[in-house]
This record gives sequence, structure tokens and C-alpha cells, in this order.
Amino acid sequence: MTDPAEQAPYTLEWYIDENGRDVVHDWITNDLTPTQRRVIGLAMYEILQFEGEQVADGEFGTHLGDGLYEFRVRQSGDEILSRSRRPSVRERLQTVTRVTKKKKGESERILLRVFFHAHGDKLILLLGGYDKGRDPSKRRQQKEIEVARKRLGEWRRSGRSTV
Repeated sequence: MTDPAEQAPYTLEWYIDENGRDVVHDWITNDLTPTQRRVIGLAMYEILQFEGEQVADGEFGTHLGDGLYEFRVRQSGDEILSRSRRPSVRERLQTVTRVTKKKKGESERILLRVFFHAHGDKLILLLGGYDKGRDPSKRRQQKEIEVARKRLGEWRRSGRSTV
């Protein structure tokens, strides 16, 4: 049984496009390296699910206007785990991370972005993401923000935005 103090206050919802595609999950699964997948998963699980839109008040994010936020991840898995509010989870994941790093010789640079919308006080809608380290241009950033805005608009119009 999970300790209530270790329960995250926010739930992540994955945006599904008009073709039934889970765009953020597909990006994580198909475009990121194993190290990047592990780090973004830890960051969403240990930071975004606890802080929600409050990530915009610190190093992990920014408010882009009209309910759209950017979640920035540029830390290693160890740095993310050091911030965990769940001691039992932190201990278990640190063991897994150490074993994985030994096998793979991890030293990969992380610079990822996830766009989201906080709906109510319990739901985080994941709208898009990209590897800023692979393409750091302002043009790419603006394109990704516009795609996330479009998805948020579609989600709002669909009626799914009523929780």
C-alpha cells in the first residue's frame, strides 16, 4: 500500500490526436534514447506530477500564456531523483539507475521540452515534446509551441476539457 504522503497530487493525461495517436508517448518511445526516456519519465513522475503548473515558478518551466506551459528537463536522472518526495520510490529507482548506468556508461546530455496544460487542480494534459539539444533553434521552439497551442485548442473544442 502506498503512503498517502508519497501520492502525487496531479494526474498526467496524454493528448490523443484526431488519428488516435498518443503524440507525447510516441515521441518518448520512438525519438528519445533510452537515457532520455528514463530521465523524462522520472522528471514527469517526480516533478511535474507534484508541482503541476508551479514548475513555471522555477528552473523546470515557464508559462507560455493561455494555459500553456513548458516543462524543461536538463538534469540527469540522479539530479531528478535527489528531488523525489517519495523516499521508497527514490531508493528503488536509484538502484535501477546505478545498474543501468554501469551497463551503458551514461554521460548523455539532456535538454528536453514537454508542453502541457494544467486543467483544474488535478490534471496535467501532455501536449507535445521535443529534444532541444538536437535542434536548439528559436524557429524549432516556436514551431513546437504552435503545435502545442493547436492541440490545446482542439482539446478544448472537443469537450474533453470538462473534468
